[in-house]
Amino acid sequence: MAGDEVIRVRRETKGRGGKTVTTVSGVPLAGEELRMLASELKRRCGTGGTEKDGVIEVQGDHRETIVAELSRRGFTAKLAGG
Repeated sequence: MAGDEVIRVRRETKGRGGKTVTTVSGVPLAGEELRMLASELKRRCGTGGTEKDGVIEVQGDHRETIVAELSRRGFTAKLAGG
C-alpha cells in the first residue's frame, strides 16, 4: 500500500455544475470491498453517489458523517481541503 494509509475526506464542487460532492480517497480496499463500503456510506448519508477509480463520491456535504463512520469501522480518516 503506497502512501500513509490515511483516508482523506474532502468536499468538491469543481467540474460538477456547482453541485457539492464529498470524495473519499485513499481507502485501502479494492474491488467488491470498496463497492460495499461505498454502498454503506451512501446508505448512512441517505443519498446517492458512486465509486470511480478507487475514489468514493457521495452527493452532498457529508464529511463529518463519513469521517465518523470510517473511524467507527477502524480506519484512520481525516478531513482534507477547504
